[in-house]
Amino acid sequence: MGGVTRTRPAGRPPACLDSVPVIADVEGVLFDMDGTLVDSGPVVEECWAAWASEYAIADERLASVLGHGIPARQIVEQLVPSGEVADAVARIEQLEIDRASGLMVLPGAEEVLASVPQDRWAIVTSCTRPLAEARLKAVGMHPPALVTADDVQRGKPDPAPFVRGAAMLGVDPRRCAVFEDAPAGIAAGNAAGAATVAVATTSDAAELRAVADMVVPDLSWLSVREEAGGQLRVAACG
Repeated sequence: MGGVTRTRPAGRPPACLDSVPVIADVEGVLFDMDGTLVDSGPVVEECWAAWASEYAIADERLASVLGHGIPARQIVEQLVPSGEVADAVARIEQLEIDRASGLMVLPGAEEVLASVPQDRWAIVTSCTRPLAEARLKAVGMHPPALVTADDVQRGKPDPAPFVRGAAMLGVDPRRCAVFEDAPAGIAAGNAAGAATVAVATTSDAAELRAVADMVVPDLSWLSVREEAGGQLRVAACG
């Protein structure tokens, strides 16, 4: 089975420069959560700062390993002794769960989700399941399928989360479009063989253009529609 179709029409707007503004023949859509659908960035930064203070970890040390889109356990393992990892992971998870209320949906997220058939999309996040469920409840999102850090042995940038998400939808990952905001997530999507759509909400657009098939400022710049044959078409810049 082949993959999706990427086309690059002439005269594309500047916001789509160096990207593929149409992705067709898509059978499943895999969305990252934080930074793609949900605006959790400020809360995440505050929680990690509080956690680092409790564990006497210098700001510089935290910044050197803190990567957006990477599971918390993979970060914590680099910062505390192995015997403290489980408790330290539980602590950052609880700090973030306690701050889940009041989160906002990012521009275009609700519209894009509403345009995808209910059985054709999943959320694939680096959060633990309790944290993901707390954030999704806070913003009123109810994904038909959810992959969390608890469901895979290796998190992003490994392709395993997106491969699992595609399997939950019953489709080949090569026939999926991955929506992400973080380089680690784009790398995971690419490794899974999916088409990758980057939203430049948390990362530099130029950096994302080097690795993603399509780059837009946020999801409000995208449309997803079902074609006559049942495949989905993702278009950028209107």
